Amino acid sequence: MKEKLKHYAKEIISFIIIITILSNLISIYKSSDLSKEKLSNTNLELVSGYKFELDNSKPILIHFWASWCPTCKLEAQNIQTISENFQVLSIAIKSGSDYDIVEYLAENELNFYVHNDEQGLLSSKFNVVAYPTTFIYDKDGNLKFSEVGYTSTFGLWTRMLWSEL
Repeated sequence: MKEKLKHYAKEIISFIIIITILSNLISIYKSSDLSKEKLSNTNLELVSGYKFELDNSKPILIHFWASWCPTCKLEAQNIQTISENFQVLSIAIKSGSDYDIVEYLAENELNFYVHNDEQGLLSSKFNVVAYPTTFIYDKDGNLKFSEVGYTSTFGLWTRMLWSEL
């Protein structure tokens, strides 16, 4: 019995490692098509009615997501945590009206900055075709990191710290 448990545990660990490697390879492949442009000064209207003004003295995480995306829903709390300590701008893609997004944020206890990209114009500018997609820029607007798919809080946190250097 003990040997069977060891065998199953090894199989599960092997499976998790293989899935992790595959998901990272897929993310790298999908990220290759994303915009590599330097970030320009961004002033966007938020669903709260306020304007977002980029603080050029800090790195920024720009996160594209959709309310109908299950992976985005899983990652939302990670973005929330990062937004409490770093500059974050999230872009909701084709997720309804500002009111719909505000309601979604309230239901999920989220309060990070959100711009509503109802028509998908901003996502087109960044060449985003899958969600979630995350970009991290340093304080000079240089792209330091991009990823398509789920990213852990720890992964986001370390990349943001690295971007501050």
